[in-house]
Amino acid sequence: MSDGGGDFGRRRFLQGMAGAGAGLAVGGGSLLGQTAGPDQGSEPRRAPAVRTGQVAPDVAVVGAGAFGVWTALHLRRQGARVTLVDQHGPANSRATSGGETRGVRTSYGDRPHGRQWGEWAAEAMERWKAWDEEHASDLLPPVYFTTGDVILRDELTPFLERTMENWDAMGHAYELLDADEVRRRWPAIHTPDVSVALYEPAAGVVRARRAIESVAQVFLREGGELRIGRVRPPDSEGAPLEALSFEDGSTLSADTYVFALGPWLPKYFPELLGTRVRVRTLGHVYYVATPPGDDRFQYPNLPSYNVPGVTGWPALPSDFRGFRIRTGGHRGDDPDTSVRWIDEEYHDRPREVLGRYFPDLADLPFNETRACHYCGTVTRNFYIDRHGGMENAWIAGGGSAEAFKQGPVLGEFIAGRVLGEIPDEDELARSFRIPDEEFEADEGGPD
Repeated sequence: MSDGGGDFGRRRFLQGMAGAGAGLAVGGGSLLGQTAGPDQGSEPRRAPAVRTGQVAPDVAVVGAGAFGVWTALHLRRQGARVTLVDQHGPANSRATSGGETRGVRTSYGDRPHGRQWGEWAAEAMERWKAWDEEHASDLLPPVYFTTGDVILRDELTPFLERTMENWDAMGHAYELLDADEVRRRWPAIHTPDVSVALYEPAAGVVRARRAIESVAQVFLREGGELRIGRVRPPDSEGAPLEALSFEDGSTLSADTYVFALGPWLPKYFPELLGTRVRVRTLGHVYYVATPPGDDRFQYPNLPSYNVPGVTGWPALPSDFRGFRIRTGGHRGDDPDTSVRWIDEEYHDRPREVLGRYFPDLADLPFNETRACHYCGTVTRNFYIDRHGGMENAWIAGGGSAEAFKQGPVLGEFIAGRVLGEIPDEDELARSFRIPDEEFEADEGGPD
C-alpha cells in the first residue's frame, strides 16, 4: 500500500464514513467531530432497525478480543442488533487480548503500511483518553496512561528515519535525543550502546484486560448481547452461512457473521487461512518487581522503551504489577493447548536486557509472566475481508502484534465495511484483503 493510504487514515477515512452519521461516536466524540450530548449516556447512537417478527440478530460477532469487542460496539452504535460470542468471555486468559497491558505507539517506519497504521494509532490515543473521560463517572478504572515512548539505538537506522518521515507528514510531535539527554531525563536508563534515541511524547500504555472488559460492559449496557460458548468451524463453503453451531448442539442465526478469532482463525478456516496466518510463536512478557520506596521505574517517571528486539514500560498504578519487559518467545502452534506460562529456561534473555539497560532491576524477582500468540499475516497487515466461500461472512484478524493499539479505530472501520458504508473498491479496504500469496513452509513466527 502506498503512503496515500496513510493520508486516508486521518482525512479520507473521516469523509468516507460521513454517511454513517453520528452512530460512530466513541468516548465523548466521533470521527466526524461530533460530541455526544449529556442525555445520550448509555443509549445507542442510532435506534436499532425494527424487524417485525424476526428474533435473529442482525450480526453475530465471533470472538470477543480487540477486533471483536470494538466491532460489536460500533455495529451496535450504528443501529445493528448484535450478539457477541466467545468461548470463555471477554478478556479471558487464553485470549490474545487478555493480557495485562499493551503499548500504543505510532512508530511504524519498518512497515510498508506504516503511515496508515501511524495515523490510526494516533487517533486511537485520543479515543483511549476520551474513553476514560466518558466512563470516569461509571467508576470504571482508567485504562490509558500517557507514558511517552523512547526508542534506543546505536545508530540512526532506516527504521528511525522512516518513522520520522511518517511523523513529519502526520504533524506528529517527536524528539531526537542523544544518550546524554536520555540519562539526564531518565536516570534509571543506562545507555552502554546507545548513541541516538527517538522519543514520542504522546505514546502510552493501555490496561488491556480492563479495557476489553470495559468495552464489553458498555456494549451490553447499550443493548448488545453476549453468548458464552464454543462455536464449531462452519462448513457452508459456496453458500451463505445459515447459523452458528455450538459444541453443546445449540445454534445461533444471524444475517451477517464476523469471525474475529485471533489465533483460532487458521484452525477454523484451514483452507483459506492455514497458509496465510502464522501463530507459531508466543511472545514472552515478564513483570519485574521494583525496589520498595524507589519510584524511578513507576509511571509517570519513566517512558515505555524499545531496544532491539525488546519492548516494555514502567509499573502502572494502582496495582503496580511490576516493570514490564517483552522478549522473544517459544513455539505453540495450537491456541487451545499452547502453554501460557514461561519456563525458567527462557528467563536468561530478559535478565540480560535488564542488566544492560536497567541494572537496578536485574536481580529482582519476576512477579508474573504472560504469553500470547502472535498472529502474523503474509501481508504484515490486518485482514478485513469477506469470506469468499460464504457470502454473508467476514474475516477480521491477523493483528500482527499491533491490532490492540488501534482497536477503537479498527473496530469502527470493520463495522463500516460490514454495514456497507465503506465499499469493496475503496483503496484502504483493498489493502486489508486476504491475498492469494501464502507463507512458505518454513516462514512465520513473530512479526
